[in-house]
Amino acid sequence: MRILELTPETQENILEKLLKRSPNSYGSYEASVNEIIANVREHRDAAVFDYTKKFDGASIDASSIVVSEEEIRKAYDLVDPKLLEVIRKAIVNIRKYHEKQRQQSWFTSEDNGIILGQKVTPLERVGVYVPGGKAVYPSSVLMNILPAKVAGVDEIIMTTPPGKDGTVSPSTLVAARESGANRIYKAGGAQAIAAMAFGTESIPKVDKIVGPGNIYVALAKKAVFGYVSIDSIAGPSEILVLADESANPRYVAADLLSQAEHDEMASAILITTSRELAQQVSEEVEQFLTRLSRTQIIQKSLDNYGYILIADTMEEAIRTANAIASEHLEIVTKNPYEVMTKIRNAGAIFLGEYSSEPLGDYFAGPNHVLPTNGTARFFSALSVDDFIKKSSIISYSEEALRAVSRDIIQFAECEQLTAHANSIRVRFEDEAE
Repeated sequence: MRILELTPETQENILEKLLKRSPNSYGSYEASVNEIIANVREHRDAAVFDYTKKFDGASIDASSIVVSEEEIRKAYDLVDPKLLEVIRKAIVNIRKYHEKQRQQSWFTSEDNGIILGQKVTPLERVGVYVPGGKAVYPSSVLMNILPAKVAGVDEIIMTTPPGKDGTVSPSTLVAARESGANRIYKAGGAQAIAAMAFGTESIPKVDKIVGPGNIYVALAKKAVFGYVSIDSIAGPSEILVLADESANPRYVAADLLSQAEHDEMASAILITTSRELAQQVSEEVEQFLTRLSRTQIIQKSLDNYGYILIADTMEEAIRTANAIASEHLEIVTKNPYEVMTKIRNAGAIFLGEYSSEPLGDYFAGPNHVLPTNGTARFFSALSVDDFIKKSSIISYSEEALRAVSRDIIQFAECEQLTAHANSIRVRFEDEAE
């Protein structure tokens, strides 16, 4: 990995390069995505079936688009029992964590007849998109479905592209059933997003779409936002490690590579105050590359978006970490908790040398659907909050409204909204006379 001195110019150049990975920068794909969406919106099932044949090589129709109970039973037979056991353990942790995020409706009342409150209501139907093809991520199934279940969503449907033989990965099916998906559809890409956004004869319209996907899926989610809600427009994976001289270089190198292997656009950055650690981590990375399975992908990722930055002080390192606002942030310093208090922008924060990033991906419980491309400055991890909506409750007695009626009328007339003012005035017009 390249080793650079951390300067304002270095930081600016890296930020500029990282932002170019955002799905918002891939406008050349938007015409194709919009064409797919328009076609699905007009021709519904027929368009979904045609695109599934074209892009996935699978012949799907109304009788086979829904994953059957028989297919799910077969999936259980094909999944390694040890993996099933791990999935079930992870579900316990993920559910337990998200149950702490639940919100309750609340009401307050005053003696003068004012009742105010907030009504919390789960969304009615949510669509979860799960990538297919060579990438099989049962962990993402758990992370997207379980918060919705904890929130109390009535119906959770899932779409995922089938293989050429019309089947879905057994581990994906088992994870979906264990998490509580109501129905699973064999549909992928932008066409699946469009189907969930507008509805077809087979796939119902949902209120919100969540889940990761390729650039076509990301741009499709962006295009249908407003017709439905979405979680986010996710970019490539990222990890940033903040370390001092106390860090284990072998652990740091391994953690950086755990994200670089995702794809060639992934980003892996170390910011350290130790020049010796920087050199050691670089050497460990080179050794790991001789025996890891996705070496070509990792190497391209590191060549494009891999950096080791040497900072003069930890304060300077922290400022840069906050500017980058990484999806995953590991803090491996003498006192990681103290450093953590100074972090404003990060999707998930991992503290100490035994809290490596894959722990969060699979097992610990917090959600691994995180903001990318600097959006951790204003977005949060996927949570129960994403699957509820809040309605304000207002109830005034006659006495309470009378006491503030002149104030409301004055406000309305200031804005020249006479009908607003009249709505209050008519309730007390006899008294005015």
